[in-house]
Order: sequence, then structure tokens, then C-alpha cells
Amino acid sequence: MEPFVLATDRVRLSVPTPADVDRVAEICADPAIARWTTVPSPYTRSDAEGFVSGFVNDGWAQEKDFTWAVRAPGETDGPVLGMVGMSRAGEPGTELSGEVGYWCAPDARGGGLTTEAARLVVDWSLDPEGLGLGVVRWRANVGNWASRRVAWKLGFRFEGTLRRFGQQRGRLVDSWVASLVPEDRRGPNEPWPAEAVTAA
Repeated sequence: MEPFVLATDRVRLSVPTPADVDRVAEICADPAIARWTTVPSPYTRSDAEGFVSGFVNDGWAQEKDFTWAVRAPGETDGPVLGMVGMSRAGEPGTELSGEVGYWCAPDARGGGLTTEAARLVVDWSLDPEGLGLGVVRWRANVGNWASRRVAWKLGFRFEGTLRRFGQQRGRLVDSWVASLVPEDRRGPNEPWPAEAVTAA
């Protein structure tokens, strides 16, 4: 599949390119991204080059991992403000599933940009004219309230906590999991957890 742009009047999503390598390396050196994601730590420019030229390009070519850079709205690509991706799983001829993932640059947090970007990708993934997935799943390390809040806003239904389900740089970590199916309402379906306010 050839990469394509997803856009609204608030955000532009386009495939990251070699021109974005330095910016990706800068963002992924952020301690919060290292804490909550599986990116290498410490993160180097070489890691960013491998991500853009390897993972991103291979994912689109194999129609398995679809990755977009999050940018400000407009007709041309501006600096990377975040990243959002959808990983597709399943065999041809069967109902397929996906998992959404995202991160945001420190200087772009708090304005709803990640929610807007993730909504575009999730809606395309569940659309029969898009990937036509039967379910999209979200997973995050326990304690990642920022990621959970995005999933909550998009209508993901929290399924629970799986002990030592995730892997992060060679160790097993407890994971929160949630799901969204095509017929679900795209908005919060339950109160925001009280413990999130306590933890903030």
C-alpha cells in the first residue's frame, strides 16, 4: 500500500521521511517517551534513521504497520509533533484486528493533538473502505494516564489489567488493555477513573 495523508482542519498526518530524522531523534530522547514506550533508550539518530527507513517503509510495503507523523494542519508537511500508528494482525480471508499506538512531542502536549490524530487513524482502520478491522486494541504500561486518557476520549472500553503482559527493553511489565469495535460510540463510555486524579 502506498502511504497517504489523513487530515482535518486541526492536524495533518503524513508518512515520516528522512527529513524528519533529526526531529524524531530529538523527541524520542524525551524521558517520558522512554519511560512509557518501547523505543530504544538512550535514543540515537541512528535509531531514528532505522525507524524511518526500515520500520515505517517496511510496514507500509507489507501492509502490516501503518505509521504517520503528526503535523500541524496545512497543505505541506511541517515539523513532526508526534507519531501515530496502526499494526494489523490476522490472516487473509479472516476478520482482522489492529493495535493503535502513539506518542507526542513535549512541546505539543495538552492541546488534544494526539486525540485528533489517533481518531483519524482509528476511524480509517475500522471503516470497511479502510482496513475494515473487526476490532482495534489499545495497550499501555500501567500508570500511563496520558495514553489512557486519549483512548478513553476515543471510546475505547477498558478491559482490565494484564500482569506482565507487555515487554519493554527485555523486561515484562503490567499492561492496561482496552478495545474499540466498529459499532461503538466514538466518545467516552464510562466515567474517567477517580484514581487518575489522585495519581496526577
